[in-house]
Amino acid sequence: QVQLVESGGGLVQAAASLRLSCAASGRTFSSYAMGWFRQAPGKEREFVAAISLSGGSAYYGDSVKGRFTISRDNAKNTVYLQMKSLKPEDTAVYYCAATVSIQSWSSEYAYWGQGTQVTVSS
Repeated sequence: QVQLVESGGGLVQAAASLRLSCAASGRTFSSYAMGWFRQAPGKEREFVAAISLSGGSAYYGDSVKGRFTISRDNAKNTVYLQMKSLKPEDTAVYYCAATVSIQSWSSEYAYWGQGTQVTVSS
């Protein structure tokens, strides 16, 4: 089992950058693929990015490709989401999640953090 805690959210202006972190508890972090999802008010949860156990593979949602980068540090039990060129439509609560193999389906992620708010002003 793993517990996840996100941090790094905040209010930024359009075109700014922000880095989210997700710290995992437990000694089995490297056994999980990790993902980032987001949910804006009134919208369904959206896949943002995922990274494999070793960090050698990564997937991105179409809306963030080329702007966001997911990475992980297994020694620190942490996964990151570097966000650049932020847009107002990126405003959402961002969640990190853990699963057994890299994928974009939220239903396959067993463990979730509490979320961190990202607000991008125009």
